[in-house]
Parts: sequence; C-alpha cells; structure tokens
Amino acid sequence: MARQSRERERSREERDSEFVDKLVHINRVAKVVKGGRRFGFAALVVVGDQKGRVGFGHGKAREVPEAIRKATDAAKRSLIRVPLREGRTLHHDVTGHHGAGRVFLRAAPPGTGIIAGGPMRAVFETLGMQDVVAKSIGSSNPYNMVRATFDALKHQDSPRSVAARRNIKVSQLQARRRDVDSDAAAAATE
Repeated sequence: MARQSRERERSREERDSEFVDKLVHINRVAKVVKGGRRFGFAALVVVGDQKGRVGFGHGKAREVPEAIRKATDAAKRSLIRVPLREGRTLHHDVTGHHGAGRVFLRAAPPGTGIIAGGPMRAVFETLGMQDVVAKSIGSSNPYNMVRATFDALKHQDSPRSVAARRNIKVSQLQARRRDVDSDAAAAATE
C-alpha cells in the first residue's frame, strides 16, 4: 500500500517537473476587520511545457508561497494546446480580447525572438514559442492581458485542422495559398 502511494507521488512529481511556471503578478489585498486590516495575497501564474501546452491560474491566500502554489495548481488544471508552425511561431496573425484588454499577435520569421510586453511574454515563453510579435492595445491589467492572449491563442488554427474541416488535403490547401500569393505579387508588379 505504501509502495503504491510512493509510486503515485513519484509519477506526479515527474509530470509536474515537465512544466515551467512563471509568476506574472502578485497583488496585496486588505480586508478591514475590527482590530485593523488583514492582508492577503493574490497571485497570477502561467504554466507551460514549452512544447505547445500552456495554462494560467489565479490563487489567493494569506501567505505569498501558498497563493503561488494555489495559482500553479489552477494553471495545471486549465491547460490548452496551441498549434505552432515549425514549433517556433504562429500559423497566422490573430487578435484576442477580454474586457478592455485587446492583443494582436503576428507570426514572425526565424530569429525575431519574442517581441511582447510582460504578461504576454510570460505566456509565450512557457508555451515554447520563439518568434512572435505582439501588441497590447487597451487595458494594461495583467489579468485582462493574459486572458486576451489566451483568447487569441484559442483561435489559432493549423493548416491540418482547416483542411480536415473543409474535407480537403493539406497540400491542396497550401497550393491554393500559393496561387493567391502569386496573383497578389503579379498585381503588385503591374
């Protein structure tokens, strides 16, 4: 019985070790009570495996480490998979919004790096994305920026999923794209 619990604990530690977590924001909150103020902490954490899976979580507690632990557990429960082109960038440009927070994400050529602000940068680093250009428009609240970034990433489609949805082959889809690109280039030279 004890051996099974040790094995279960070891497998959970191995699963947790594959994830990278980044603390995005800590907020100190106060509750006014009869004797004065009681302080608590709220933490926003982003977790990812640097291979295309990422999640975020929010945790509140009286102590900072406990708030971070709660946020990390919540982030691991809310992981999403994002399709990446060549394992390094987005397939297409995309926008996302949450509340007043709006973000615009663009695919970038190799060697560009992550050009993004604080909360968005944490998401891309834990996701394993190497080349992306991102702009936050509107709210600079880290919670809204992270949620808007996740909204944009959820709308990311790979050519394989688009081809499956249209019941055509990926090669046929990419051939159409090349035809459109060559027509646009010809129109530009005229």
